[in-house]
Amino acid sequence: MSDSAGPGAGFEYPSVPVSWLKRDVLLFANSIGCKADELHFLYVRSHLLRHFFFFFFFTASSSPNAVTARCPIKLAFQSTQLTSYTQELHPSFKAFPTYPIILPFKHTDQEVIDFYARASSTPIPGVPKFDSKRGVDGERKITFLKPLPPTSEGKKFEIRSKVIGVYDKGKAGSVVETQQELVEVGSEEVYSRVRGSGFMVGQGNWGGPKGPKVPSYNPPTNKKPDATYTLQTSPETALLYRLNGDYNPLHADPEPGKQMGFGGCIIHGLFSWNSTAAGILHELGGSDPANMKEFQARFASPVKPGDTLVTEMWRTGEHVDVGGEKWEDVRFATRVEGGKVCLSNGRCLMRCVGGKGGGQSKL
Repeated sequence: MSDSAGPGAGFEYPSVPVSWLKRDVLLFANSIGCKADELHFLYVRSHLLRHFFFFFFFTASSSPNAVTARCPIKLAFQSTQLTSYTQELHPSFKAFPTYPIILPFKHTDQEVIDFYARASSTPIPGVPKFDSKRGVDGERKITFLKPLPPTSEGKKFEIRSKVIGVYDKGKAGSVVETQQELVEVGSEEVYSRVRGSGFMVGQGNWGGPKGPKVPSYNPPTNKKPDATYTLQTSPETALLYRLNGDYNPLHADPEPGKQMGFGGCIIHGLFSWNSTAAGILHELGGSDPANMKEFQARFASPVKPGDTLVTEMWRTGEHVDVGGEKWEDVRFATRVEGGKVCLSNGRCLMRCVGGKGGGQSKL
């Protein structure tokens, strides 16, 4: 990712109001493969459950026989155990940290939308009007600046986006590089910043700049991975993920994929990107969002429904200073088992916990 100048650079899109519910972040975590041992991403325990246990505890304290007659639950704990027991019933529910990546698609909607109409609604001045039906993801980098609340209720948020640059890659197509910030309206606090690029297939040769050289984050060549994460996709993987708000027909209808040379449906590049983030946080970061500062990867090749994804991770032992805090540089690559690398240039800045591979704590 780079800062640039040229046609379209600096153009600011209209700000977009966004919102989300706890249900939305639960769906997101489920759709990207969060595990059953990560209930803080997958489960909101009701306060009614807490009241249920308080009721039966105090009833049992005064009349054990009465409560036994009402409910066949053996309440064998002592009053000194109550605090830890009720805390266990209320784990700290959190949004998975990469959730903001979906908000430029979702906006405030709780209903299905016309993906193509929304994607082509704001043309970039000074460059050709690209056909979004032939666009695919190029690269994404997200920086986490402030913990994301599990719901936007009670606050107003918006996505503020601008164009970094538009690059002509000749016959292959064009690259549109953008920055998107999730901002709380009023306080003006920025919760996350995403730098990304989209590739407009076959839409080049318009005389634009070729674009700057981007940094390479290759994995070490002289050591084995410190951790490996495997995820089996299914024919329904993309059909579930799209319910987060990314309704691109390319991932549901075989026809767009055939027209673009993919042979049929492909899984969202951002599914592979997000599920890889989930795997890395699970394996190296103890599933704690506070242990990941940045995450980025390049979309290298398509993934088909039913493919098995294998992510290999390398701890470099090198640390980067971000705002006075030290974060370890972790490299990774995700490939289709028996096939090509689908996410390259993978890098995240983390606090690795536990042993060599990390991942001991689950909050």
